[in-house]
Amino acid sequence: MVQGSGRRARRAGLAGVLWAAAELTVTVGVVVLLLVVHQVWWTNRQAVAAAQQQVRALENDWARVPDEPGPVDEPAGSGDPGEPVASASAGEEGAGAGPPRPAASAPGRAPAAKPPARDQAYAVLRIPRLGLTVPVAQGIDKRAVLDKGYAGQYPGTAGPGERGNFALAGHRNTHGEPFRYINRLRAGDELIVEVRGRRYTYVVGKVLGETTERDVGVIAPVPRSLVKPEYGYGEPGAYITLTTCTPEYTSKYRLVVWGVLRS
Repeated sequence: MVQGSGRRARRAGLAGVLWAAAELTVTVGVVVLLLVVHQVWWTNRQAVAAAQQQVRALENDWARVPDEPGPVDEPAGSGDPGEPVASASAGEEGAGAGPPRPAASAPGRAPAAKPPARDQAYAVLRIPRLGLTVPVAQGIDKRAVLDKGYAGQYPGTAGPGERGNFALAGHRNTHGEPFRYINRLRAGDELIVEVRGRRYTYVVGKVLGETTERDVGVIAPVPRSLVKPEYGYGEPGAYITLTTCTPEYTSKYRLVVWGVLRS
């Protein structure tokens, strides 16, 4: 009688432990699922909405105080003045060692306008092939720029329309993921940059599918990969560079797209 009661008590105790463990497992699973949903879905919704609001704010500001009568395409060497490579290994992008300095402006050019403040959106990038419209801000700080769904300009690189390399970083996944599909870009696709009364049209020329995060050559004034020297350019010009992480949902390597300013 006593032995039977002891066995029942032990079985009841074991069942209670197993039930508690199952409840804990389910709870942890739900919490993890909610975190994934927040990171992959909700941050995208927030960042995309905020980025589009910023685009509208820039366009409204430009419409109120135009610098020039209407947007025009600017040739190379004229006009007004990111996921990062080498500058970072953060998340998908972040701050770190500075990239190479851009080439000097062409001789005889008018002095550049006052540069935008750090982390401030000042331009709009449009990629018709991808249906993408995204604000461009100074800097590649993860929280202040990239996590807002913006494209970030690498510090020290040339401005839109300038000779040198206008180099940008952007998230491929989460936080608006503006550069998620830049792997779909092909030679001849347009990359349009608008800056208060100016429009600069670059044409995609080359794509580097994978390189290391420390390949600083891809954002140099004359961009050429240091890891894969067969990719890149050999002469000065007015270039644009888009960088992001690859493969998707990792930050192991960098994907690079280059374009040349249409003359």
